Amino acid sequence: MSGAAVAAAVTPDPTTTGPAAGPWLLGVRHHGPGSARAVLAALRAARPAAVLIEGPPEGDALLPLAADPHMRPPVALLAHAVDDPGRASFWPMAAFSPEWVAIRWALDHDVPVRFIDLPAAHSLALKETAPKEPVEGPERAEEAEEEITPVVDPIRVLAETAGYDDPERWWEDVVEHRAPIGETDGGATPSEGAPGDALAPFGALAEAMGALREAYGDGGQPRDAVREACMRIQLRTARKEFGDGVAVVCGAWHVPALAARTTLAADRALLKGLPKVKTDLTWVPWTHRRLARRSGYGAGIDSPGWYGHLFEAADRPIERWMTKVAGLLRGEDRFVSTAHVIEAVRLAETLAALRGRPLAGLGETTDAVRAVMCEGSDVPLTLVRDRLIVGESLGEVPDTAPAVPLQRDLTRSQRTLRLKPEASERELELDLRKETDAARSRLLHRLCLLDVGWGDPVAGRGSTGTFRESWRLRWEPELHVRVAEAGVWGTTVLTAATAKAASQAVAATALADVTALAEHCLLAELPDALPVVMKALADRAALDADVGHLADALPALARSLRYGDVRSTDTAALAEVAAGLAERICVGLPPACTGLDPDGAEALRGQVEAVHGAIGLLDTGAEPGTGLRGRWDAVLHKLAARDAVAGVIRGRATRLLLDEGRLAEDEAARLMGLALSPGTPPADAAAWIEGFVGGASGGGMLLVHDERLLGLVDAWLTGVPADQFTDVLPLLRRTFSAYEPGVRRTLGELVRRGPVPEGARRDDAAPATGGFGPGLDPARADAVEPVLRLLLGRPPEPVEAAV
Repeated sequence: MSGAAVAAAVTPDPTTTGPAAGPWLLGVRHHGPGSARAVLAALRAARPAAVLIEGPPEGDALLPLAADPHMRPPVALLAHAVDDPGRASFWPMAAFSPEWVAIRWALDHDVPVRFIDLPAAHSLALKETAPKEPVEGPERAEEAEEEITPVVDPIRVLAETAGYDDPERWWEDVVEHRAPIGETDGGATPSEGAPGDALAPFGALAEAMGALREAYGDGGQPRDAVREACMRIQLRTARKEFGDGVAVVCGAWHVPALAARTTLAADRALLKGLPKVKTDLTWVPWTHRRLARRSGYGAGIDSPGWYGHLFEAADRPIERWMTKVAGLLRGEDRFVSTAHVIEAVRLAETLAALRGRPLAGLGETTDAVRAVMCEGSDVPLTLVRDRLIVGESLGEVPDTAPAVPLQRDLTRSQRTLRLKPEASERELELDLRKETDAARSRLLHRLCLLDVGWGDPVAGRGSTGTFRESWRLRWEPELHVRVAEAGVWGTTVLTAATAKAASQAVAATALADVTALAEHCLLAELPDALPVVMKALADRAALDADVGHLADALPALARSLRYGDVRSTDTAALAEVAAGLAERICVGLPPACTGLDPDGAEALRGQVEAVHGAIGLLDTGAEPGTGLRGRWDAVLHKLAARDAVAGVIRGRATRLLLDEGRLAEDEAARLMGLALSPGTPPADAAAWIEGFVGGASGGGMLLVHDERLLGLVDAWLTGVPADQFTDVLPLLRRTFSAYEPGVRRTLGELVRRGPVPEGARRDDAAPATGGFGPGLDPARADAVEPVLRLLLGRPPEPVEAAV
């Protein structure tokens, strides 16, 4: 059918004075406020007997919920396969979506409204259909390549035809900046006008789409033919029931196909034999961020927040937008005055006039905001894009909407604990000594076990005690699918997390996986799952002889014991397993540290550090040099003294002993001197240095405060032959680049001044950097002592009378 014929089928004869004859095919752009206003004007003018919407027919029973006062867009219809909840599809709608406007108008006027797209039972099944057999041979590949039609963006094609290089700018000029026929200047209430006037824009758009369909066919979407056949069948059914007074709201791309003359038998033939699955549908909250094209949504738009503003603003949209931007920037402590708002509006209007646009669009307003309110900087403009242009709105659905039992239990828990899902990212600080915060922690950890990633634990900025937890929360619409998938494990969050933890414990093959699971069970407080996990842990630990695996498992057990103490959980069995693992590590670690390549040595260095911290947690009450801590110190001494051990591990063992006070400074200097002696290969010496002072663990400050160690490093470095220096340079750069700038600067000053002659003081050789030097400066320490006493609340020492 030609474009003109399509337009004639959509638009009534403008000479008619009575009600226009239907059906009316209202082609729209999904999530377009201009389309939404035009649809509302057309429905008010035509007053159809029924409204048909592009969407899954299984959702007809859910349409009345759209009129519920607790339903607040953006929302989406969620359809998922009953047997496989992960196979799901969404049909999002915002307040400015034409489909949502049509649904609300029909419900408000008691007009029947239905969905007419391909049923979700078929569309979800088609997602899992096997791909076609690959074409073999170069000739067949070339033929197949020619048969593939590229996906067509109709708005882009129309914009380029009109001479625009930006499709969004073209759409704004011809649609968004155009008021519907009969609408007052205020924009709130369209007046009654001729139906032909309100329907004229849809006729023009249908004509354009008809021309595009003639040129591009299905536009690279072969399944559209099946969908459009289903829509035509539904349209025929509605016309038999309601007559021709039916309005259809669908994507403008489908209008030519719906206006085409086809037989019922031909349409049914296209639907014959389609696969089918059992599905469930419900309404779920959606976000403006997920409506954005950059989120991966195929029908997405670039600026949902801006479009929402255009739809909601009754008048003066530019002035109201600039006021919003000013309020946002003021909330971020930026100085924005009323004069800034006035100048930004004037600049946006001037830019629109210079660019030949009917009204200022998003491009003009953004340029004006950057120049006037952001002083030319894109940094605050990024905040405007995220918060306003895209937006962070999260919709709401009523409690009466269908949901799986697990989702209902989660919703109850969220309300009880006052944890409201929000689309914007926020940090939550928890004090586990408080019952409400402890319950929040349990809920979040249980959801993590169920792969419902509402929150991620992060390092806290406050106290480092185990009674503190920090979480970063953000609710994404896709989490409703994750909840539906987790529903196979149970009907409540507790029972589902317990069942999944027990199942994972039985199926786990790696010891580290089981220890991590034990830690999760303690954090989530799953007492019924813990016995199963502990049995699996004991079995894996008894059979695993790999020291690396044992070293990976021990830190999680040590943390679990500490968390158990905070949560008053009985962890006696866990402590026995942890002690056994620590003993086996002490026996097997020294032989495992020999004969390693650089990558293996680096990995084992990290494991040694982790085990050192874990043993510190397990043996906190032991006297120095006794018990498990004493045996671990002996292991570190062996590692530090053996030449066969990799240099990076020897250096780290030396450093750990020095930090714990188990190694004298003179002995540490002796070990460094041996490691950096002329007979040691430069690569091995550089590895020892990395282990001893590498990373951000205070190694730089150690060199600053102990000039003997710094002198040893300096002397070794200056003695490295030129032909070998380039080999050790990357390792040295990695070591020292982790230091803070101030530390690197101080080290440079000390090296520039050179070593202090033996028997001389630093202040005799050259002026020293304040606060640094060999030994203790009693005068400086005495000057600080009164301040420390004041901070600690201790009385000052009596001043002795001078003799």
